[in-house]
Amino acid sequence: MAVEDDRERLGATFNQAGALYQRARPEYPDELYDHLLDVTRLPPAASLLEVGSATGKATLPLARRGFRITCIEPGAALVAVARVQLAGFDVDIVETRFEDWDPGDERFAMVFAATAWRWIDPTVRYRKAAELLEPRGYLALWGAGHVFPDDGDPFFAELQEVYDDIGESPPPGATFRRPRELADDREEIGATGLFEVVDIQQYDWEIVYDAEGYIDLLNTFSGHIAMQDWQRDRLYGEIRRRLAARPDGRLRRHWGGVLQIARRTT
Repeated sequence: MAVEDDRERLGATFNQAGALYQRARPEYPDELYDHLLDVTRLPPAASLLEVGSATGKATLPLARRGFRITCIEPGAALVAVARVQLAGFDVDIVETRFEDWDPGDERFAMVFAATAWRWIDPTVRYRKAAELLEPRGYLALWGAGHVFPDDGDPFFAELQEVYDDIGESPPPGATFRRPRELADDREEIGATGLFEVVDIQQYDWEIVYDAEGYIDLLNTFSGHIAMQDWQRDRLYGEIRRRLAARPDGRLRRHWGGVLQIARRTT
């Protein structure tokens, strides 16, 4: 119960970010969407369901490709931003939790989630996704996280001492993830008996941030939103001070993601 309560508490923090989430969170690579559609061969104007759509970062690229999309998002502030971002597209945004949503008889060619699947009740998510899919429909999951290439920016290793000082050290055994070496969920997906994994693809890309841009990004992460004020003040002060000492005042953050495509077994 404690794990479930913590998941729901941290998941709810994203709604506090609102418009900041749309501005600060990275876009997913175009190559990801191209590969997804190459694999699934979804017909034009197919009906898709997005779980945890937030402000529509992953919705918009697919809406632009002509798909009809139903978005499920429980955060009212995130929904408000998404409705502005997605105005004019064939997108319906439903403000509720995926676990609670009743779609009636509607079924979808694909259910997808971008950096959101982990926040859905693990006892519900795969079963409900399978129930909402057309026969042999697709489940697509992807996300974006921090990875550390050999030639990456040393800023993050140097900043770790500040996280340690404010009581936000990584858990024991945590490792720095390398590009294109991220773990995937193929065993978990296959173990459900509801889906067969048909494709897994890894991506990496780099974004350059100034101090305020990077702090905006951190303010969209559940762990940073949940920090106490004194912790954020100390951390963000150090980020500003250390970047101000650099000639260009910027840092390089490397992103990595895994696109996982599975198909309903029946």
